[in-house]
Amino acid sequence: MSETKKIMIGLLLGVAVGLGLAALPGNIYDVTNTYLLSPVGTVFLNLIKMLVVPIVFFSIILGVMGLGDPKELGRVGTKSILFFLTTTAIAIVLALGVASIVKPGERGDFPTTGLEFDASGSEESSNIVQTLVNMIPTNPIQALAEGNMLQIIVFAAFIGFALIALGDKAKTWRRFVKQGDQVMMYLIHLVMKLAPYGAFALIASAIGGIGFAAVQAMAWYMFAVVFTLVLHSVVVYGGAVALLGKMNPIFFFKNFYEAMTFAFSTSSSNATLPVSMEVAQKKLGVPRSISSFVQPLGATVNMDGTAIMQGVATIFIAQVFATDLTMAELVTVVITAVLASIGTAGVPGVGLVMLALVLQSVNLPVEGIALIIGVDRVLDMLRTSVNITGDAACAVVVSKLEEKHLPAVDEDSWDEVDAK
Repeated sequence: MSETKKIMIGLLLGVAVGLGLAALPGNIYDVTNTYLLSPVGTVFLNLIKMLVVPIVFFSIILGVMGLGDPKELGRVGTKSILFFLTTTAIAIVLALGVASIVKPGERGDFPTTGLEFDASGSEESSNIVQTLVNMIPTNPIQALAEGNMLQIIVFAAFIGFALIALGDKAKTWRRFVKQGDQVMMYLIHLVMKLAPYGAFALIASAIGGIGFAAVQAMAWYMFAVVFTLVLHSVVVYGGAVALLGKMNPIFFFKNFYEAMTFAFSTSSSNATLPVSMEVAQKKLGVPRSISSFVQPLGATVNMDGTAIMQGVATIFIAQVFATDLTMAELVTVVITAVLASIGTAGVPGVGLVMLALVLQSVNLPVEGIALIIGVDRVLDMLRTSVNITGDAACAVVVSKLEEKHLPAVDEDSWDEVDAK
């Protein structure tokens, strides 16, 4: 049985067990989650996260070596950022449109008093200029220790350029990077054998913690978010892959399904990086030099799924508090969410922090976020799948657009150089 099927079985069993625990009386769920589900899920996530930073570090260096030319990296980076910003803008516009039609905030009796939400950190996360400045690490070791992806990408890119410039003088370094990457990929394959059990524990914990009452009360809100996520994936990503990437969308989704399933179980774009990069390279045919740069960058700044949640949540909260947003305010929501997708890179709880910033931009009460927190865990799993799918779609598109500029061989050519 393939690993994907095993993960799917784990997810389905996790959903069933989670629903069963949610229906049981008393504190059965709390005890089961505390002593079984949460520890198993946390151990699995920690094993994956343990490997993310070294895998990204080695992959970025190899990717830069494969591109060979700083100008090529600049072209790839520019096209990637344009793709991410464009799809994020489209995502939030779709979300605003769907939420305005579905009207989830008018389909229930929601409280408007006694709500609390700590929005601290949203002001800092909105400083895009400071984010760009902070991309250059003052202490690369600290950046690696803290998992600051933007700083790791920049530092690794500089090392890649240095290894190209030094040529034979850096032969030992090139072998170290190549072998380090191989060691990390072996370890990720080893850890992935535990994925079905980790997926089971994580989804059972998430589903069981929601409860039927919360799902029933927020059903229309959840429907609006899920519908927009699916619409965006099929129409925007599928269209981009077909028109720009010259790839059959059915082939794309069928072969990338494994990574999407893994992202759903982990609810973390960074934790899914090793899997999503390997799937894109081996099953979608994305060159290593493109995949190893575009996908880590996307995991940091591309948040289409989160943007969709923000759009639907903004309309939902406006409807709950009986506030009509003008066209100018809707445009403000779009612009703020797109810019915040870069400005909030690496901020813990990034989705809700970004939402607080968006609400503040149109003078909506930030306390309204308390209404959606209960069901946000499951929706976070879904939008993570969408986020990493967007990263892969971008990698497919960029690799096609850069097809004429890519070297005939990738980073493996350095083995031939070293052998001589």
